[in-house]
Amino acid sequence: MTPELRKLKAAYRLWDRSKGAEKSMWLDLFADEVDFRSLADGKKEVAFAMKRTRGADVKLFLDGLTAAFEMIHYTATDFIQDGNRIVVYGTTAWRNRATGKRIETPIMTLWRFKRGKAVGFHEFLDTVAVLESTKP
Repeated sequence: MTPELRKLKAAYRLWDRSKGAEKSMWLDLFADEVDFRSLADGKKEVAFAMKRTRGADVKLFLDGLTAAFEMIHYTATDFIQDGNRIVVYGTTAWRNRATGKRIETPIMTLWRFKRGKAVGFHEFLDTVAVLESTKP
């Protein structure tokens, strides 16, 4: 198992166990310059999900996510590595703090590493469910 894969597995376990309260492990993974994206891509209902290009700005995404949603679980079940890319697949559930609506969705993240740091991240999930959860 590569160091990157080991770190990712540990980070996902801590993310789930802390229900999103612990974020430092994500920030430690990212390089200074990144290509960080979510399918939601900064839609006004989830503006925190906009594209980020600096590792330090990933915290803005994480803070926005956990301010708007309460994590119920994040279960990463599959980790597939091919060279410097790692795909993580699982399921996640969150409750919108403003509306109380609960969503559960499959989730896949595509990671790209360079010299031990994450330089690419792209998140794929049911954005329709996420956006619907924001409506009263």
